[in-house]
Amino acid sequence: MSDAAKSKPQRGLPKGQSLAGIVAAIAIGAGIAWAGSGASINAPGSTWPLFAVCGLVAYLVQWLAFVPSYLAQTEHYYDLTGSLTYITIVVTAFLLGSGDPRAMLLTGLIVFWAVRLGTFLFRRVKADGSDGRFDTIKPDFLQFLMAWSLQALWVFITASAALAAITSSQPVELGWVAALGFLMWVAGFAFEVIADFQKRVFRADPVNDGQFIDSGLWSWSRHPNYFGEILLWAGIAVIALPALSGWQYVTLISPIFVYVLLTRISGIPMLERRARRRWGSDPAWQAYMSATSQLVPKPPANQQA
Repeated sequence: MSDAAKSKPQRGLPKGQSLAGIVAAIAIGAGIAWAGSGASINAPGSTWPLFAVCGLVAYLVQWLAFVPSYLAQTEHYYDLTGSLTYITIVVTAFLLGSGDPRAMLLTGLIVFWAVRLGTFLFRRVKADGSDGRFDTIKPDFLQFLMAWSLQALWVFITASAALAAITSSQPVELGWVAALGFLMWVAGFAFEVIADFQKRVFRADPVNDGQFIDSGLWSWSRHPNYFGEILLWAGIAVIALPALSGWQYVTLISPIFVYVLLTRISGIPMLERRARRRWGSDPAWQAYMSATSQLVPKPPANQQA
């Protein structure tokens, strides 16, 4: 699930590339499942790795939602399904795992975040009527399926550090590291929520029709919501860290993955290309771009061109 910009309609991928993308999403997910598996379902005689089961559930939820979405040719439930997948896998891990305080904290934070963001994105796509990212891929079975498979991988990797801690067979007491991670999560969540609210209010004002936002947190950063997203997942990884061991440390790729995806692939690059097409010749936009930090917030008075 991504709050990335809507890109220009492009040609569909060849079927071979779409199929390769699906296979790659499954293969990478399997690798993460192998690395993160450190516990089994708490049931008599069961030896299923709980972490891997949660990964499988992530893919099954996405593929089940894909079927009616493809038949109805709609992307309206794509982001909402992403949020529901986060909730499903962490709650499954918590209910079938040890249920220790660290697991409870991680589960609660992810569920709270997923409910807020999923609701926000669902309302936005309903208000907009469509999501331009999917205009050219919805009619293509394999390409649309690839989008859902990649979202399953997105969810699984992003939640992997938390899942590894929640499913840990050797719970570790909460301490100052967890407190630090919690403060990071709170700060990141606040940035994301406030930035989204400020942008929604800005767009709702007819006076701002066709304009770019450069007020509030958006005067501190060109993408404060993405900064908040990265920071809160870094906080989740910090909370999870003391409960990890061995190959489970691979799951600390979670916040790195979020950072790379949002700053190098689907988030900031797409948004800024779109902005450049709309306002590239506007001196005010050019001044905003040169004076405002791309990601890490800096007070306006301290920014340098």
